[in-house]
Amino acid sequence: MTRTDPSTGTGPRRRQEVTVAKIAALAGVSAPTVSKVINGRSGVSVDTRRRIEELIHEHGWQRRPERAESTAIIEVLFQAVDSLWALELIRGVNQVARSCGQAVAVTDMQGHNSPHREWIEEVLARRPAGVIAVSAELSDHNHAQLASRSIPIVALDPYGEPGHRVPSVGATNWNGGLSATRHLLELGHHRIAVITGPLTVMCCRARFDGYRAAMETAGVPVDPRLVRTCPLYVEPGRTEAEALLALPDRPTAVVAGNDLQALGVYQAALRAGLRVPGDLSVIGFDDLPLAQWADPPMTTVHQPLAKMGAAAAELVMALSAGEVPEHHRIELATHLVIRGSTTAPPGSPR
Repeated sequence: MTRTDPSTGTGPRRRQEVTVAKIAALAGVSAPTVSKVINGRSGVSVDTRRRIEELIHEHGWQRRPERAESTAIIEVLFQAVDSLWALELIRGVNQVARSCGQAVAVTDMQGHNSPHREWIEEVLARRPAGVIAVSAELSDHNHAQLASRSIPIVALDPYGEPGHRVPSVGATNWNGGLSATRHLLELGHHRIAVITGPLTVMCCRARFDGYRAAMETAGVPVDPRLVRTCPLYVEPGRTEAEALLALPDRPTAVVAGNDLQALGVYQAALRAGLRVPGDLSVIGFDDLPLAQWADPPMTTVHQPLAKMGAAAAELVMALSAGEVPEHHRIELATHLVIRGSTTAPPGSPR
């Protein structure tokens, strides 16, 4: 991913170097002590090492030390590798990695937000070309440790708002939630429920805010009873949908946080003896392959997952080569895919 320097038009911009001597002066230590930290050698106290790593992170260490070449690996750190969503992201990363002669190493944190200490120690020892953190949170100290070895990191679909120094790749989640809800409003629905993922997760909050914006713009009040929050899996989606369908004035449509939650809504409708879309319209989010296989095929918001993975990998490789990203936040467009799970509400003219 080559960037042109707008000031010269002569090629990618190089990040300004920070010398060992400058870091040593700021830390109040000798240059050899800083060199030991950069090269991962022992003989430095924990407090001194932490101070040097944080200074390197703060001021930006922009060159790899001699005799410390990176390993041809892109590390991908997942909060959880448990769905086709994750596999689509990996597919995109792998496409770019293969073209660059890189291998891909995947770490599954099994639902934890932050990695174990053993992981960061292994990564520092391996010196990969870079790290892609998928819906994962690294501490400031983790970032400082990676920076001290000139290992770039990119946040992909970040769990929260990434720090200003961390480049990130995501999708237009707000617009996706907006377009899904608008589609239902245009069909004539007013009792539109939303089942969203945790609102502490940035993409879930954006999708919910898009839903709310569409409702408010149309002058349709959001009924708090129709707003449900749960993990982004089938069973929680089914549980929340069952509660919604048990209301005296049940919704005629549901916007789900992802395709898995939407499948849970399908199951709840079937158990309640309701037809999708005749009695209940359903919209998912992601456009995983399973959306096309559902019965009926699912209307959903397409999120370009493979392209997002590829964009993150390209960004990591550019950072590894010393380029400065033109944009620290890359958002790829989502769009609504209309299939067979949405129609006008019951009793409306078809």
